[in-house]
Amino acid sequence: MEVNGNKPHVVCIPFPLQSHVKAMLKLAKLLHHGGFHITFVNTEYSHKRLLKARGPNSLDGLPDFRFETIPDGLPPSDADAPQHIPSLAESLTRNVLAPFLSLVSKLNDDSASTPGVPPVTCIVSDGFMSFSVTAGEELGIPVIVFFTMSACGFMGFYQFRNLLEKGLTPLKGGEGGGRVAIVEF
Repeated sequence: MEVNGNKPHVVCIPFPLQSHVKAMLKLAKLLHHGGFHITFVNTEYSHKRLLKARGPNSLDGLPDFRFETIPDGLPPSDADAPQHIPSLAESLTRNVLAPFLSLVSKLNDDSASTPGVPPVTCIVSDGFMSFSVTAGEELGIPVIVFFTMSACGFMGFYQFRNLLEKGLTPLKGGEGGGRVAIVEF
């Protein structure tokens, strides 16, 4: 698979929580196995945690699968504690567009000057990283929004119509007077 004589180059950017990073990393590995050049973008905080968990050289080795970092806009915190999610989400929305635009522009500049590094052809973004859509529009790069979801959440959405049809949702009644039902899937 080639675009203008180059491998397609996908920039993957997950929301900086472990489950989102893991899901995006799995997708990135699948795309890489399919012949894509991958740039995986973490926040500096998430990247440090990933290196601490897997070892300092764990992300070395493949020239066509590389890792880059951007700041999350929050002050430094305890490396062993998760970040405060509402503060993180707000900071990402307000502070990360400019560093992300700069990184993608740098990647495209590198492609012009470094053999083997193709220009960015697509951004795969976690659904909670809405600034990436703005970045894609500004740079003329298509963006695919990737929503990760637990199996429990998926089954809830999958069975919602069935629950409506059986009258099991929305719950009826006042305080403590809602109906309780066992639903077989």
